[in-house]
Amino acid sequence: MANTVDNSKLTDTHLDVLREIGNIGLGNAATSLAEMLNKRINMEVPKTKFVTMEEAMEVVGGLEEVAACVTLRVEGDVPSQILFVFNQASTLYLVDMLLGLDKGTTQDLDEMGESVVKEISNVLTGSFLSAIGTMTQMKMLPQVPMFAYDMLGAVVSTSLVAGGYIEDHILMIETVLFEEKEHIKGHFFLITEDKSLNTLFQALGLTLK
Repeated sequence: MANTVDNSKLTDTHLDVLREIGNIGLGNAATSLAEMLNKRINMEVPKTKFVTMEEAMEVVGGLEEVAACVTLRVEGDVPSQILFVFNQASTLYLVDMLLGLDKGTTQDLDEMGESVVKEISNVLTGSFLSAIGTMTQMKMLPQVPMFAYDMLGAVVSTSLVAGGYIEDHILMIETVLFEEKEHIKGHFFLITEDKSLNTLFQALGLTLK
């Protein structure tokens, strides 16, 4: 199903509301991540905008960029697909952080590393969905997540085809988590079914005219 969102109908207010949801959700996620790591984790204010699939690829690094991607289907009031993407450098550093290793120790993603990235992505995604649910009182029920570590083009296209999505407009929330001088860049993509995004805005007291 194609998402028929018209960017010309989106106002600063729409994006401000989405940015606030992202700020709350990812702020909660940063707190949870800090507890997992037993260290302080800060977060830049998320950048929120709608992008095409081509733009989404370019922002993360291009079709051939190796990335870790957790995708999951969301059922309920806002049927959608969620992708959480970390580029290769951030992925490997995340593993070092959570396992208490010096930066640069992890050179490739093994089974343990994959488990670590899955867990962190689940925390981040769950916090975002919880923020939406709290602000809208709508049900958003995440299904079993799928994980892939491959070239970005292959990862994203496979996950979207599997979910039946061919989207022109995707909500992207870009954030940077950082611990002291080290930065981890993550991209959160929400791809809704037709009319689901308007349902979300209506629950927030907004409409797309």
